[in-house]
Amino acid sequence: MYLTSLLCIFPERAYLLARVLSKMKTLPNGKILNTQTLGNVVRQQRKQQGATQVEFASLCGVGVRFISDLENGKATIELGKVLQVLNSLGLEMAIQPRGWTHSGTAIDASGGPS
Repeated sequence: MYLTSLLCIFPERAYLLARVLSKMKTLPNGKILNTQTLGNVVRQQRKQQGATQVEFASLCGVGVRFISDLENGKATIELGKVLQVLNSLGLEMAIQPRGWTHSGTAIDASGGPS
């Protein structure tokens, strides 16, 4: 779900989105090797943007407990919701072979090249 889609579905959250995006300074870049690292990235970005867990959960369309579990590195967290949260942060996840440095062809939702 993209940010614009969120606004179409939840127009009352537009002020939260504007607040979060206006405070965005830099985006993280690097390897995510475990759930704790992913949680730390999400927490860092949320705090950098000045959003509370309550505000951020509302913006993302997930519960506060989910945001807390994600930020604390819970290993059994639901991937679909993680991707929803990352989209709300303006981030995306990429998968590539270990040690590969070329960011080749993008894969679309069907699993084929886009």
